[in-house]
Amino acid sequence: MSDEGRAPRIGYVLKMYPRFSETFVVTEVLAMEHHGADLDIFSLRPPADGRFHESLSRVRAPVTYLPSPGKPLELWQALSDCRALHPSGFDAHMDEILAATPADAYQAVILATAVREREISHLHAHFGSVAAGVARLAARIAGISYSITLHAKDIFHEDVDHAELAARLRDAALCVTVSDFNERYLRGRYGDDTASLIRIYNGIDLEAFAYTRPMVRPRVVVGVGRLVPKKGFHHLIDAVLQLRDRGRPVRLDLVGGGAEETALRAQVAGLGLEDLVTFHGPLTQTEARQMMRGAAALAAPCIVGPDGNRDGLPTAILEGLALGTPVVATPVTGIPEAIVHDRTGLLVPEGDVTALADALEALVEDDALRCRLADAGREHVESHFDANTNGKMLYDVMAQLAPRPQGVAV
Repeated sequence: MSDEGRAPRIGYVLKMYPRFSETFVVTEVLAMEHHGADLDIFSLRPPADGRFHESLSRVRAPVTYLPSPGKPLELWQALSDCRALHPSGFDAHMDEILAATPADAYQAVILATAVREREISHLHAHFGSVAAGVARLAARIAGISYSITLHAKDIFHEDVDHAELAARLRDAALCVTVSDFNERYLRGRYGDDTASLIRIYNGIDLEAFAYTRPMVRPRVVVGVGRLVPKKGFHHLIDAVLQLRDRGRPVRLDLVGGGAEETALRAQVAGLGLEDLVTFHGPLTQTEARQMMRGAAALAAPCIVGPDGNRDGLPTAILEGLALGTPVVATPVTGIPEAIVHDRTGLLVPEGDVTALADALEALVEDDALRCRLADAGREHVESHFDANTNGKMLYDVMAQLAPRPQGVAV
């Protein structure tokens, strides 16, 4: 194929790839590739998860794990090689290279070298933290554009360096965020630095999440997500206790692993709920789908953590809507953009265990309510959260920023 007919090559930069909990990244990459994107994936860290989702096997993009500096000689050699390829960009941004941590500087110059060697036209980082910092510096050295997708922890966590994030927003040719809530917050906090900011929802592959009307469902509630404080699963366990004490017991299936698992297991044992609550650990997308299809409700009682950490718009909620499993959630960040109360699901106040128990009881007991919410939920996710549609939107915007290859010699 001639250069004229080639798609621009885009480098995706991630802190860790693949990551079991970040299914949205793989879904986005697959949608971009479906629309013709030529992608290279760069990961700053090797994967730490022991299991991987089946969809990963369909990704065509090659993956490069950027090395960390070992001996000082390796760092100096990388700097020398990068300067030989990008003399003007390297010299112009020497102060920034020296100001970065040795690991970030090393990976940025390695990435900048790869940009030239692979004729990459644009870099895109997921999350506004370390991946965005490395992508920004590499792009400035290489003289190409870069963009960022901002999610939640990289916006709201107490450890966010606001001056650093402002610079990354300001210099990005494009900044994407995943909810209207995030967009309002970012514009209010960072003002003129958000000139390139747009909202594109994360999507899901609707073909993989076929709809089943929940006319008949067992008395089962499922919670899907990492076992961390912001998911609010401790409130969900308390709601299961209330339902048992009302004489309306439900079984709870928790899918996921995380730092809070020991505490949550202790809570279940202390409340005598071992016969009602099952911890399934991390499951593949296929396994999680089967579990959601077998439940009367998906519970996502998210909260804002004491460190400011919170969910943006959990993928599990979108999956429940698509499958026909009604969702009970809280109005945290972008969740009300997917769960419109009493239309596409039920919203309860953050941390309100009694309201959560009431909503779960309604969904378990009321077949007509389940079906009404599920029908509207599927329609809503088709209209706003289709990965194919949203992936094309993202690719079209990025392709405008990334010039097509010109056959640059290396």
